Amino acid sequence: MQKVTPLYVAESVGTGGRDGNAKSSDGMLEVKLSTPKELGGTGGEGTNPEQMFGTAYANDFLGSLKFVAAQERKSVAANASITAKVGIGQIPSGFGLDVDLHVNLPGLSQADAEELVEKAHKVSPYSNATRGNVDVRLHVTV
Repeated sequence: MQKVTPLYVAESVGTGGRDGNAKSSDGMLEVKLSTPKELGGTGGEGTNPEQMFGTAYANDFLGSLKFVAAQERKSVAANASITAKVGIGQIPSGFGLDVDLHVNLPGLSQADAEELVEKAHKVSPYSNATRGNVDVRLHVTV
């Protein structure tokens, strides 16, 4: 495992588990959590860890794409988007995640878009954190 020297540290506190609350230390994020019906919960009005993980991964990955594109003197269109689909299910040791990232990069050729996505997948902190632990599939459209 590589040692990371953090450039930034985010701090959040969770209380109450899947039917609780989460809040960042700076107060910029405060959310109510609800367990989805599919996991035995009420479905409530709150979000859940999978939605938060998907949102974070999608935006992190888009940032990584912009970083890689800038290094190659290419640009990512303002309307580029990533849809993250995060599943949760049982594995022999407990529970695991399953991820599909649907990357839409208008204005690029399919080949250029796929090349940028592969490179971004190598530099993205979320991709690096999940590599070898979570099945992440990349789907690229232009």
